[in-house]
Amino acid sequence: MQPTPVHSGIPYLDEVLQGLRLGDNVVWQVDELEDYLYFVRPFANQAVVDGRRCVYIRFAPHIPVLDENPRIEVVNLDPSPGFDYFSGEVHRVIEERGREVFYVFDNLSALVEEWATDELLANFFQVTCPYLFELDTVTYFALDRGRHAHSAVARIRDTTQILVDTYHVDGQLYIHPLKVWDRYSPQMFLPHVVSGDSWQPVFQSGVAAEVSAVARKYPLPSADNTIAPWESVYRRLSRYRGSDGALLRSDPEFIALKQEFCRMLIGSHPEFDSIADRYFTLDDLFAVRDRLVGSGRIGGKAAGMLLARRILLTEEEENRDAQEFKFSDYLEPHDSFYIGSDVFFTFLVNNDLFRLRLQLTRDSKFSREEFEEVERRFLAGTFPPAVVEQFRSLLDYFGQAPIIVRSSSLLEDSFGNAFAGKYRSEFCANQGGPDERLEQFLRAVKLVYASALNPDALSYRRKRGLGESDEQMAILVQRVSGMPYKGWFFPSIAGVAFSRNLYAWSDRINPDKGMIRLVFGLGTRAVDRVGGDYPRMIAVSNPELRPEVGRKIARYSQHHLDLLDLRS
Repeated sequence: MQPTPVHSGIPYLDEVLQGLRLGDNVVWQVDELEDYLYFVRPFANQAVVDGRRCVYIRFAPHIPVLDENPRIEVVNLDPSPGFDYFSGEVHRVIEERGREVFYVFDNLSALVEEWATDELLANFFQVTCPYLFELDTVTYFALDRGRHAHSAVARIRDTTQILVDTYHVDGQLYIHPLKVWDRYSPQMFLPHVVSGDSWQPVFQSGVAAEVSAVARKYPLPSADNTIAPWESVYRRLSRYRGSDGALLRSDPEFIALKQEFCRMLIGSHPEFDSIADRYFTLDDLFAVRDRLVGSGRIGGKAAGMLLARRILLTEEEENRDAQEFKFSDYLEPHDSFYIGSDVFFTFLVNNDLFRLRLQLTRDSKFSREEFEEVERRFLAGTFPPAVVEQFRSLLDYFGQAPIIVRSSSLLEDSFGNAFAGKYRSEFCANQGGPDERLEQFLRAVKLVYASALNPDALSYRRKRGLGESDEQMAILVQRVSGMPYKGWFFPSIAGVAFSRNLYAWSDRINPDKGMIRLVFGLGTRAVDRVGGDYPRMIAVSNPELRPEVGRKIARYSQHHLDLLDLRS
């Protein structure tokens, strides 16, 4: 039996959410009350047009969210006597009015002003929402976005049928559905541009990264306050936010704290430390901390990526007048997340895998068949609830945008040790509902963790005298660059660049200028050589010069591409 369709009063919203249904509780997380008005007034007007009974629960000091209408009943309630009284009064109103009533509530954040805790707000929602669901009502609520404890919002999310973020970026209104119960479409959980003519999902990776990074500056639940140096150093450094950079460079306490915090995030490598201290700003380090799942270091690959970007941008700023080419005009915004190395050890310990790691690290003979059993044990492992909740927030941030879960061990991509291809990276098409996407993501993380015990990686470490070194697996989670096309997702071009060209096929090439392996589609085909298919080889010193001539150009060219299938 098909659910009874309900109209929101905004056809484009009905299209995004696949329509409302009887029983839906809809929570709008808003930056401004006016954004709630944009959605709630058409909903109430449509309910009246459709002959529905509409009730407005009025309790907040802000302006009325609905215009006066004789066909809309207004019930004034006072929350000041407390949670128990107010919840009882709301239940009385709901019980007296019966089934299939459409409700509009004031902004629930006003209740916190009266009750002083987010906990009671979540309690109110958890006792009210299921009752409304049982009676086949449709109800609109609002919450101030980013003002409430994550634990309270998580309880509201678990209880409601629909949860939608709304925000403004550069004056443009966006919506981003975070939960839509029992409905799905390929674009449902993407940010959408809200405009009068049409609402468009944000597909292009660079635009999506820029919009999401501005809209959700603190996308992860904050860590618990502790006296551990990890937190205490961060809190002491937070006092310097917004301070004059020139003055800070001569402040010995600040310099010492910044260096200590950098070592906690990046690790301590003599060759790397001086470069990191010079280029990383305090804001850079805070940005990493704000996007770090758990605690610990972010690993060599993540640190190298961040430092390379910062060097390019800093050199551009310092030589602004002399440089004609600006990297900032071409670098795609990045909104990466990091899974700290401590999470890896917690996973090993909680799932009885730590001793297995010690045994295999010391065992010189380890077959591929045995490694498959290791992978099965890792896939059966579980994460602590607090970490899973951070994973959920990470996936809420990306919506249905494809992501890649990349190994970033402490030794990886460090000076003298590339570990190229030794550890695993997993693409996530990131399609389906929130629970399905979480399951895909957890599997990817576990496979990357298991790859730390890959026989090839262990052999590589032993050959380089790193068998007993402190090797911890952090993870870098990145948005995949590209655009969707007919159910597939890929970038127009991708590649890998080398600082030195070891394949200088002509004396017109300067090897010191480097080389690029360029492909159409995902860059995996540029990194992993595939028999019978060839990337475009570009000598940076003479980019139009090819190593092939005549008919060989067709033969030694790319004939296939790597992509993500969004339909599978």
